[in-house]
Amino acid sequence: QVQLVESGGGLVQAGGSLRLSCAASGRTSTTYAMGWFRQRPGKEREFVAAITWNGGTTYYADSVKGRFIISRDNAKNPVYLQMNSLKVEDTAVYFCAAGSTSPNWHNYLYWGQGTQVAVSS
Repeated sequence: QVQLVESGGGLVQAGGSLRLSCAASGRTSTTYAMGWFRQRPGKEREFVAAITWNGGTTYYADSVKGRFIISRDNAKNPVYLQMNSLKVEDTAVYFCAAGSTSPNWHNYLYWGQGTQVAVSS
């Protein structure tokens, strides 16, 4: 079993930046591929970004490409999501997930509880 905890959410003005972190505990002897998803009010959970187990390959949704960067440093565990040039429409609860790089949230094994990101105009 793996427990994931997100941090770093908050309120920011449009054009600003935030960095989200996802720390894993439990069965961390296995290094999982990781993803970030978000869910806006009344909307389905949507893929944001993913990274392979060794950090060698990254994937992004078109809506965040060029603005968000997913990264990991396995020596220190966390997976990060650097969010730049934030837009009001980026407002959502952001979740990290372990076990896949798929854009389909059903393919992931473990989920964090989420962290709220709010972008004001």
